[in-house]
Amino acid sequence: MSFDNLPIALTIAGSDPGGCAGIQADLKTFHTFRVYGTTVITAVTAQNTRGVKAVHPIPAQTVRDQIDAVVTDLRPAALKTGMLASADLVSAVAESLGQHSLKPYVMDPVMVATSGDRLLEKEAVNMLKNNLLPLADIVTPNLHEAALLTNLAVVSVDDMRAAAERILSYGAGAVLIKGGHLRGDPVDLLASPGGERIWRRPRIESRHIHGTGCTLAAAITAGLARGDGLEMAVDRAGLFVARAIAEAPGLGRGHGPINHFADVD
Repeated sequence: MSFDNLPIALTIAGSDPGGCAGIQADLKTFHTFRVYGTTVITAVTAQNTRGVKAVHPIPAQTVRDQIDAVVTDLRPAALKTGMLASADLVSAVAESLGQHSLKPYVMDPVMVATSGDRLLEKEAVNMLKNNLLPLADIVTPNLHEAALLTNLAVVSVDDMRAAAERILSYGAGAVLIKGGHLRGDPVDLLASPGGERIWRRPRIESRHIHGTGCTLAAAITAGLARGDGLEMAVDRAGLFVARAIAEAPGLGRGHGPINHFADVD
C-alpha cells in the first residue's frame, strides 16, 4: 500500500466503550474509507448496546490541548464533531476551530443517543446553535435534533425543508436532515443556498442501528478529506451506511453496531 498523499481526518467526539458509536465508530469508518484518523476525546461514556450508564466530560482545557497538539502536527484535510456534552466544551471547540481555521467541517449535533439518553446539556443547545453551527460546512441532524435546533415540529418532508431553511439561516454552509425516523421509507434531504437534493431508500428493518449518525458524518468527513465534492461525499456516505445496516454483525442485546467494514463503493 502506498501512503503518498494519505488524507488525514479528525474526529472531535465522545468515547463509546462498546465500539458502536463516537470516536470508535469514526475511526473504523475513516479506516474503511482509506483515510488516516486522528482524534480529540470530549467525553468518556459508560454505555453498551442497551443504553448509556454515565457520561464524564473531559475538561475544556484538555480538549483545547488535544486539538492544538493534533492540528499543529497532523493537520486534517477535513474534520467532524460529534458529542460535545456541555456548554463549556462547545465553547472550547468553537474557539479552537476558529483559531486554527479548520475546514471543511462536518457538524453532527449529537444530542440524544439511539437509546433515548440525552448526550448534550440543555443549556448547551443555544451555544451550539450560535457559536459552532455557523462554522460548519454541513450540519447533519436527525429529525429530533433538527426540531431541537429550530423549535419546529419535524415529522414530514415539508417540515424537513422548513427546518433546513432555518438552520441555513443560522449560518451553516449546508444541512443534511436525516429522515430515518419518518413513517415509511427513510428520506434524507440535503439543502444549501444552491438548492436541495433528496435521497429515498428502502427501509431496512433492524434493531442494529447504534452509531448510524456518527458513521454517516464520519463517512462524509472522509469523503471531503479525499477531495470529493459535498454532494458526492453525502451520496457515498448514505450508500455506505445503508450497506452497513443491512450487513450488521448482530452483536449485543440491544441496539447493536452496524458493519463498519461494509464496501465503500
